[in-house]
Amino acid sequence: MVTQLTDSHPETVPAMATAMGVDSPEAVVFRGDGEPKTPESMVVQLADIVRRRGIEPDSYSQGGVVGELETAFADKLGKEAAVFMPSGTLANHLAIRLLCAGKPRAIVQEQSHLYHDSGDTTQRLSGINLIPLAPSRPYFTLDETRRAVSESVGGRVTAPVGALMIESPVRRQRGQIMPMDEMRRVTDYCAANGIPTHLDGARLFMMSAATGVSPADYASMFDTVYVSLYKYFGAPFGAILAGSADFCRDLFHHRRMFGGGLSGVALAAALALDGMDGFDRRFADAMRKARELFDELNRMPGLSATSYEHGSNIFRLTLPPGMDGERFTERLAEFGIFASADEDDCSSVHLTVNTTILRQTNERIASAFRAVINIG
Repeated sequence: MVTQLTDSHPETVPAMATAMGVDSPEAVVFRGDGEPKTPESMVVQLADIVRRRGIEPDSYSQGGVVGELETAFADKLGKEAAVFMPSGTLANHLAIRLLCAGKPRAIVQEQSHLYHDSGDTTQRLSGINLIPLAPSRPYFTLDETRRAVSESVGGRVTAPVGALMIESPVRRQRGQIMPMDEMRRVTDYCAANGIPTHLDGARLFMMSAATGVSPADYASMFDTVYVSLYKYFGAPFGAILAGSADFCRDLFHHRRMFGGGLSGVALAAALALDGMDGFDRRFADAMRKARELFDELNRMPGLSATSYEHGSNIFRLTLPPGMDGERFTERLAEFGIFASADEDDCSSVHLTVNTTILRQTNERIASAFRAVINIG
């Protein structure tokens, strides 16, 4: 469908809507944490990497460009070492398994990926029971932590807490984060009481762009930290688990025991290494640009772009009265801008900020929103 736009700033308005797809290099995709990727786009990027610097092969996930990636992330996270993992699920599991060191319980958020989306992996495969705190909330408090630790050692049969994990941002809570002050209070308490801590920082680098706190500063509060390689660094799969040299020294044995010593990881590692180059700056630019864009959207009649109470890169856009979210996103897609309607509220959509926002000027993006409102 072709739709003529009208606007008070005609020089910034696209002449017409486009048939641009979500995979177009000019599409602004307010969905997901990273830029959309396809097998074709990854092959093209790999060919470019080969021309620019080459790709040194690994041996069952060790050495070569995989080792280079591990060193780069260890440095970025301020940790002594890092180890490639095929998935975040395995990274979190092995972190809890090793940190618990035989103690039978670990504290996690009830909304965490490890508790909700991993098939009871720590319970079934490592005999570690999870204590879920903060039901339907993005984070737990120091008081809740203290109670859980006390109850674990105060029962008829002592079952001490061996580790504590914090996920931040929390996917199930629209990317909301645990406030820095509360995170520090909890991790300081754990350190004083000999309880190792792990950060599920799958989206850590986006949280840093939203808060201004560096990934290394966050990671410094924890014994271990996991970061996803495919959510926004451009790899097709993979994760990094970082910690002390002692923790990481024999970690590849545990990885292999769980079937994670993959062959041919160099291709994924090369893509992630390429994707992390300059990512901090690009994502910080994306967040700044998004805030300026949302200020412009908020000046449009009926639109209201707001962040969540402890939000990171996901924002809610409330639509004018009577406008349906599904219809709104369909119209918006005609201009090469893609968003997701709120499944629970037909009068709003969600805007997930990623680096695709850098592909078009804010004037052009705002004019598309304005045009959709005018179209109705």
